[in-house]
Amino acid sequence: MNFDNSYMQLGESFYQQIRPTPVSQPKLLLWNQPLADTLGMAESVQQDNHLLAQYFSGNKLPEGAESIALAYAGHQFGHFNPQLGDGRAHLLGEIIDTQNVRRDIQLKGSGPTHFSRQGDGRCALAPALREYIMSEAMHALGVPTTRSLAVVASGETVYRERPQPGAIVTRVASSHIRVGTFQYFAARNNMSALEALVDYSIQRHFAHTDLRDENKILRFMQQVMQRQINLMVEWMRIGFIHGVMNTDNTAISGETIDFGPCAMLGVYHPGTVYSSIDRQGRYAFGNQPLIAQWNMARLAEALLPLIDRDQQKALKQIEPLVHDFSHQFEQAYFAMLSKKAGLTDANAESIEMVQHLLTAMQTLELDYTQTFNRLTDSLKDESIASALQQQLGDWYQQWRTKLEQTDDNLEHQSLLMRQYNPLVIPRNHHMEAVLSECIDTGSMQAAEQFLQVLRSPYSPTQYTAQYQDLPADNDRYYQTFCGT
Repeated sequence: MNFDNSYMQLGESFYQQIRPTPVSQPKLLLWNQPLADTLGMAESVQQDNHLLAQYFSGNKLPEGAESIALAYAGHQFGHFNPQLGDGRAHLLGEIIDTQNVRRDIQLKGSGPTHFSRQGDGRCALAPALREYIMSEAMHALGVPTTRSLAVVASGETVYRERPQPGAIVTRVASSHIRVGTFQYFAARNNMSALEALVDYSIQRHFAHTDLRDENKILRFMQQVMQRQINLMVEWMRIGFIHGVMNTDNTAISGETIDFGPCAMLGVYHPGTVYSSIDRQGRYAFGNQPLIAQWNMARLAEALLPLIDRDQQKALKQIEPLVHDFSHQFEQAYFAMLSKKAGLTDANAESIEMVQHLLTAMQTLELDYTQTFNRLTDSLKDESIASALQQQLGDWYQQWRTKLEQTDDNLEHQSLLMRQYNPLVIPRNHHMEAVLSECIDTGSMQAAEQFLQVLRSPYSPTQYTAQYQDLPADNDRYYQTFCGT
């Protein structure tokens, strides 16, 4: 592994240099071979499970790695905390992968740092497995996401609601720069650090933007916002509920980061919340685009001093960008929804049709993924078509008529719809069953089989049907927990 450490060059105010806390009996549980190959990891390293367990538990630093904990602030459920930071994570450094993309390699659950705020710095096995499985599922589904390289058992116990086995998960990201990173320096009125962070972020994520451009801050803001819009559209497409969309969990790269209390939507309802800590429904499924816009407004606030010393002049320039988020999102969202329903043009008629479908799904308490799956399959299966016509009434026939007007080859339409409608998602009850089995048996076989299916979400495998069923109670009492 050829490590680079460009983030450290920004200066000590951006991080604290600290090594992971060693663990007693590290054991490699899950290893992401395709990702390791993409990272260009030497074959000799990959074949040595003992060495991998040492590296990815934090017991031993790979050559060239320089372990740091990143500083950042953040709004947590709407309340600003000026100092958060990596309380249980250590960034080992960066690797230029085989596609010439710079990737962060970070250990999570690797021990306390100066930012821990009395936390133990550890991670239980279940959340580590959840992050690995969910991030790989999101990647296969085509959603921008951080990924997981490894899960290593620590051989130690962590204490949450009850004693649990500990683990460390290795996260791979385009970067770990968050909205909260900008807020950290803005809150301290450290304008030189804030401008250095903007320049570094542009060079790393938006290299086609000229650092000499007098409007670089506005261009940067516009590009960060566009990536958030793209991310929200993808979350809404597959029914992903993040659960804790704080500004410290909003990566400017536009990748999904932090899979703590996340879950998947079952029965369609925009007010769906599964996170036990989201008591007011702030981060409900349907609120996610609004919260993304709110988070972009917080980024804009942090950037104001760099736009113009006169706050009113700065606001006048950046406010229209933030306000335009809703319009841009709606256009992209309804274009996506129309394609999920096989309506290639997101015109007024198509938008009205998909809105009526969502209303019917909510009224009839229909499963989000399954309903779009059945619509897709109904174009080549008359028994499914007949059942949907009974269930959805006139809407179904109107929809079929509209499709036939645009393309008489309905099987071709079905293939196009399949690109937007996964056969399988990491359903909540299956996730919990897999985690329980792995913890109870100490074997990762259940996770490996689940991953095999989730890595092929748009085409069937021999096990796909085992993970398509709905929970008996429709997740009515399902809850997820943060893991810290």
